Parts: sequence; C-alpha cells; structure tokens
Amino acid sequence: MPDILIVEDDNKTAREIAAALADSGMGSGHAGTGVEAIAKARSSHYDAIILDRMLPGGLNGLEVLAALRGTGVTTPVLFLSALSAVSDRVRGLRAGGDDYLTKPFDFLELTARVDALVRRHAQDVPVPEVELTIGDLHINLLMRTVRRAGIEIELLPREYQLLEHLVRNAGSIMTRTMIFEQVWGYHLDERTNVIDVHIAKLRRKLEAGGGPAMIETVRGAGYRFVAA
Repeated sequence: MPDILIVEDDNKTAREIAAALADSGMGSGHAGTGVEAIAKARSSHYDAIILDRMLPGGLNGLEVLAALRGTGVTTPVLFLSALSAVSDRVRGLRAGGDDYLTKPFDFLELTARVDALVRRHAQDVPVPEVELTIGDLHINLLMRTVRRAGIEIELLPREYQLLEHLVRNAGSIMTRTMIFEQVWGYHLDERTNVIDVHIAKLRRKLEAGGGPAMIETVRGAGYRFVAA
C-alpha cells in the first residue's frame, strides 16, 4: 500500500486528505511544519509527498523541497497552493515539484494525481546507490558506515549526514548557509558556530589516521570536500 506524507498546517484539511487517500487504498503520515516535514521525509520511506506551499514555522514549501532535494530525497512531490497564477505553478515545478494543484481542489482529482505520481515514480526509480567513494574514503549508504584507508571511522548521526552531504557535492564550495539549510533543515542563525564545530570534529576523525586533509576552508565562502 502506497504511503503518502501530507505536509499541511491546517489539521482539518490534512484529515480530509488522509481520508480521501485511505478511500483510494493509500496510507498517510502528517507533518504540520516545514521542519517536521524534512525530518519525516528523511527518516521514513514515503511514496509521494503532498506539500503545501504556505507553511508556518519559517520554512515554506519551496524551501522544504530545496532542503529535501539537496540531501538526495527524490520522493515525488505534489504542491498544493492557493497561489494559482501561472508564474507560481511554474516556480513550483522548476523548484523540483512533480505536480501542482491549486486550492480549492477536488479530492478525486487529488488522489488521481497522487496515484499517477506513485506509479510513475515506481517505474523510474533507479537502482539505489550502495556506496560513495572519493579517494581512500568509502561510505556505505546502507550500513551508514565510513572507512578511510580501510579503517572504520565512528561518526555521530549528524556528522555522518554532514560528511555524506559534502561528499555528494565534492569539488563544489558549500556555504555555511547551504550546509545548515540542507543538512540541519533550518535557516542559518549567523550567531551560531554549530557548523564550524561539526566541521572541526569531522576533520579530526577523518585525519586521525594521518591522512591528508579532505575538507578545505574557502575563506569568506565556506567549505569544499576534495579527494586526498
């Protein structure tokens, strides 16, 4: 049975959508804010996401989608929005959305669109990556283990997420804002040094065996991951 994540701050609307999905043979989960949506989409497998454009708590639907796509979440997304102008629909689709439905909407149309997304995505899903390798660093994506020069490196969950994100964007400069939004799922508070602290800890662990540095600091810009 397909499982759909409903990202909607209006509980009544969310319940009605869940009921319509259930009538069509689909299960569902619910998130009322952008932050909650990112956490649920990353930690659980959903076959599709119904995402409201306007959300409380600091992250709108476009920002939620950017955070998910930036960390490799490819779950198909159907935007729901009261913004019905062509420019709004185009913006949602160009941001990585797979479909766009304006409010008010018919629940039969909603479930039909979601069903189509699920079926299309099931046909297009590629063979999942098992390992990321750069230089002498190997990340097993299934076991969430990291080895460098054959030696296992123990990382905390956030350190692992940070490393995977940097490796997936190896060679590119990642600003502190980009890292914070795409790994932590929040807007960066310039007063915090949480990224610098995590980078420092990650560097120490990666270089504990005496290997050369793999994370470069780009002055005034951010960080870049390079093959040792």
